[in-house]
Amino acid sequence: MSDTLYIDGRWCSAIEGGTRDIHCPADNSVVGTVAEAGAADTEAAIAAARRAFDSGRWSETPAAQRGDLLLRVADRIEARRDEFVRAETLDTGKRPYESDIDMTDIANCFRYFGKLAAADAGRVVDTGSPDADSRIVYEPVGVCGLITPWNYPLLQAAWKVAPALAAGNTFVLKPAELTPHTSILLMEVLHDLELPAGVANLVLGAGTDAGAPLSSHPDVDLVSFTGGLVTGRIIAREAAATVKKVALELGGKNPNVVFADACATDDLLAAAVDNALNAAFLHSGQVCSAGARLIIEESAHDRFVSELVRRAGQIRLGLPYAEGTETGPLISATHRDKVHAYVEQARSDGAVIATGGAFATGDHGSGSLDDGWFYLPTVIDRADRSMACVHDEAFGPTVTVETFTTDDEAVTLANDTVYGLAGAVWSADAARARRIAGRIRAGTVWVNDFGPYLPEAEWGGYGQSGFGRELGPSGLAEYREAKHVYENLRPGVTGWFGNREDQR
Repeated sequence: MSDTLYIDGRWCSAIEGGTRDIHCPADNSVVGTVAEAGAADTEAAIAAARRAFDSGRWSETPAAQRGDLLLRVADRIEARRDEFVRAETLDTGKRPYESDIDMTDIANCFRYFGKLAAADAGRVVDTGSPDADSRIVYEPVGVCGLITPWNYPLLQAAWKVAPALAAGNTFVLKPAELTPHTSILLMEVLHDLELPAGVANLVLGAGTDAGAPLSSHPDVDLVSFTGGLVTGRIIAREAAATVKKVALELGGKNPNVVFADACATDDLLAAAVDNALNAAFLHSGQVCSAGARLIIEESAHDRFVSELVRRAGQIRLGLPYAEGTETGPLISATHRDKVHAYVEQARSDGAVIATGGAFATGDHGSGSLDDGWFYLPTVIDRADRSMACVHDEAFGPTVTVETFTTDDEAVTLANDTVYGLAGAVWSADAARARRIAGRIRAGTVWVNDFGPYLPEAEWGGYGQSGFGRELGPSGLAEYREAKHVYENLRPGVTGWFGNREDQR
């Protein structure tokens, strides 16, 4: 199927006729063929979005009606849940169970912004005079370029598409080239719901070709990107030339700080270790907020790490639809090689590879792994701040282990990163947990938990994790401009400058 670009309300192929086969990373099977857009296709999509925005046919639609459409999008996704789950599963290699959870979160995101769309109509400013009226009104930014990653393809698209539409913008969505199918399905939903032509546009392809115009084109008013730090820097630099609004979510190297009192009993230890496993190895570590840095109090190190290593070695890798699979492959052979190079560097630097540290092949009880891009869950023990593994983001099934002896040392280690997306604190002492959480420089900090998020709560990072926020009221504000309207109710002569007629 090559007519998979959606531009100006119609499905089309790429101008130059390019296509791309999409492979399931679990077994390298071809799961679809889609159009491969180039810069000319993206420029056509930008032009369509510009015309649609300037016409006002969406931005001037009452906010309540825009919100109602988002509520119907949520309903349609749930009605087609099985289709969306299968597409997400085959593109990413994750289990259908995980994809199904994603669909619930995606529907909730559309519902949240659907309800929020008309909730804030602006505010009145007291002028201090009965002769003037002052109001703050919110207007859409304009044309939005939305660039999304491959690890949570539709979830990350929903975090951008829903607030963009709620605010009255038009957009061009460019998903990761490896995982396009649920974005195609989303465009089908918007088309079926008769969203005006040109409001939503979809281009597929590599970032260097299809994505590049979204950050540099003068007709794009905002670019929102979720992905790697290197690409984020390029986008910010390109966007600066036209001084467009930019929102960046660039990942993290997230600390999971565990105090000894959080594992003082068998039950507490079980909970802390279980959550440390989830933090590091969910979706094979391909999570921007993964707890890839375990920072454990020295007195609890041996007991905790021993149990962590034992449990990590029991994780069942497998094909997404195979019974018993607990986690799946990495997204590509290239990415698996990158993760392995990271582990080998850690080994070379003197860290201890306590378990894992190799490609996963053969039959692991849920199907053969030989044709996919699997990597063993890896615990890198006795790491320290001098090692690259502590600072570099592997984005794979790895966790480094550092130790501390004092509260201040724990905070120092947690904040010893250029990133600041997320983190966690585990302690049986609630006051200490809250105190340490308050000192961690990150956009989200969990206490005695790891990973939950809510569409009502802002998401984003400090430092080189990016800037701007998704979700929550601030997530909608990213896609709005605030305008001050001041109205003089009794206009008249100010007398600031003399009346020359009176001076004759």
